[in-house]
Amino acid sequence: MACIIIEKMNESHIADLVRLEKECFSQPWSEEGLRAELNNPNAVFFVAVADGVTAGYVGMHHITDICYIANLAVFKDFRKRGIAGKLLECLCRYAKSNCASELTLEVRASNTAAIDLYKKNGFEVLGKRPNFYKKPTEDAFIMTKFICNC
Repeated sequence: MACIIIEKMNESHIADLVRLEKECFSQPWSEEGLRAELNNPNAVFFVAVADGVTAGYVGMHHITDICYIANLAVFKDFRKRGIAGKLLECLCRYAKSNCASELTLEVRASNTAAIDLYKKNGFEVLGKRPNFYKKPTEDAFIMTKFICNC
């Protein structure tokens, strides 16, 4: 198994993350959108690197005491190796050490692999957003993990 390093997203990751977005999402973030997060003071983005190759990434926005997870994606060739779990754990550690009270996200109702990952990491379904996703149109579950506040 490759050595996995989690590091803060930087300019050198952008091209790979644009490819990853296109591989994973029907409405991918643009290069400009990803690059803008580098200068967003509320953005917290991490990249998983496996033996020098970008394997996946995760990003969220920390606003007041709530962290909103925007995306979590892993290249197909690196799936089923625990990388998504490591990225999610990294966000959870960040949230706890920065006094967040909760992490929250939306996930496609049909994305059982992601839902299982989030549940395994202490998230629970608290609601549903009808027709939240497009291409294809689909409901989203709202999942939240509560953290002991500082």
